[in-house]
Amino acid sequence: MVAQQDEFETLASTTVIESLLNTLIESGGVSLCLEGSDARPEPIVLMEQHLGQTLVMDLSSVDYLLHRLQGGAAFYLRGQAQGKVVRTPLLHLTETRHSGGRFLCCSDYPETLEVLQRRESFRAELRMGMVVPASLSGGDAEVVEGELRDLSQDGCQIELPLAASGLLAEATHPFTLAFTFPDGTYFEVLGEARHQKTDADRHLLRVGFSFVECSAEQERQIWYFVCEIEREAARYKKEEQGDRQPSPLFALPGKQSGAGELLGRRDVKRYATPVARRLVRVAAYLDTQLLSLQQGSDIDGRQLSRYADRILDLHEEDREALLFASRCLSPEPLVVRHGIAVAVHLLDFVGASMPRELRKAIVASGLIHDLGKALVPQVLFKAPHFEASHRKAVSEHVRLLLDRLNNCQWLSANIVQAVIGGINERMDGSGYPEGISGADLSELAKASAVVDVVEAMRRDRADRPAKTAQQIYRHLLQHPHQFDMRWIKRYIEHFKGLPVGSLARFSSQQQGWILRVDAKGNPTEVLLAPKAEPPMRDNVGALVRDNIAKRLGQVVGEVAVST
Repeated sequence: MVAQQDEFETLASTTVIESLLNTLIESGGVSLCLEGSDARPEPIVLMEQHLGQTLVMDLSSVDYLLHRLQGGAAFYLRGQAQGKVVRTPLLHLTETRHSGGRFLCCSDYPETLEVLQRRESFRAELRMGMVVPASLSGGDAEVVEGELRDLSQDGCQIELPLAASGLLAEATHPFTLAFTFPDGTYFEVLGEARHQKTDADRHLLRVGFSFVECSAEQERQIWYFVCEIEREAARYKKEEQGDRQPSPLFALPGKQSGAGELLGRRDVKRYATPVARRLVRVAAYLDTQLLSLQQGSDIDGRQLSRYADRILDLHEEDREALLFASRCLSPEPLVVRHGIAVAVHLLDFVGASMPRELRKAIVASGLIHDLGKALVPQVLFKAPHFEASHRKAVSEHVRLLLDRLNNCQWLSANIVQAVIGGINERMDGSGYPEGISGADLSELAKASAVVDVVEAMRRDRADRPAKTAQQIYRHLLQHPHQFDMRWIKRYIEHFKGLPVGSLARFSSQQQGWILRVDAKGNPTEVLLAPKAEPPMRDNVGALVRDNIAKRLGQVVGEVAVST
């Protein structure tokens, strides 16, 4: 007997149920999910079935869930069997025994099973910090190195360098795809490229592959990998990770030199200062969020909350160190660098007397305010001249982002409207998306507009180079019809004529990055810079403290560098 339920088929034949469960037992790849829309799959071992009576499972890997399961929490099992995704109806534990250090549990026997052919529904995405190197090879071609981004039973997505496009275009046979997991597990499978997407800012291709000619053993291994990736991703998603068992697949074999210094493709050690290296995780989150938005996901509110808190903590520890660190992220995509700089400077500018929850909302809104630009045609940002039609199309990014905040209910709606909705508005009504004018703009929106323009003008754009602080201040003061004069003056008074993060030129012919200034705006700490390049660990020199004028001479100007 077969009944249709959503996209699953419900099977009630005892013979078919027994056969499918036997396959799950033999494969070893089964996940347990607690009842609820946010259920996360937890890999377990299905050991035995007693037809019509009970299932026997080893729940040692999820022992932290036992108290909930023993208390009556419902769950279901899912896995791969005979080319199908198989899911049980809701079950309950009926017995638990502790034997030989393992938790052996029994549940009631399923009267039906649900099967689904659409395997792509179970695509496991690697979250920030989960790094699985992948390689692509075919025939006599040189091996191309990349990174696994997601995995399903029938395919995967891999990030590859742009140079791989030629190899992909010339392919006439399946590629050999090889993955190396952190615990040393190595796996090869044949795959055919099905689609690709270019990320020019990050100089990467994201390529989708479908697996071909998989053996039964390879299918079993792939399903195990999918379950373990989801298990590890669940740990990264939780605010507190201690109650989830780590996946052995992502456990590093012993201590390795430099462990913890890599974050995805980022060599964290290359960043110029300790605070910049701590800020890299925020950048990595935003970078990952850009890709998630392009794939149809909403903003991850839990992660956003975590990284907004991180910036608040860094600001409380050392505000000037954080201000400079926001200039030290040149390897990151422009929209990521800009979002962090706006969040940090807006916090420092207006957050002094605000309660923490409001400061956190300002930081979070600043971080993501431009991420909607990932959802509009990217060619618009490369045009040498910004036409009216371009401006109208780009202005859609605000609405597109606001539609993706469903998981950010903790964010103050007023702060979101002021920062995300109002940062591009202008006093004379010439801004977007609503064309609101001065009388209807909140004070936070007016302040945000000033911070946003300063940070934008500090970086190269297709139609103009980066500007110095003095050039930017002059521009703002010459446009009182667009920007609130009070906030312009407050900004200059607060950050001074040569702000932290400026590259100063001294009368001694030396140049250096301004790390700290006194109440009058005079430099008190400078990091020497042999070249006028964005600050990274390999292109900065000695640290000079106090007596700056005596040791380096007077400041004679600022050098514009796109940071």
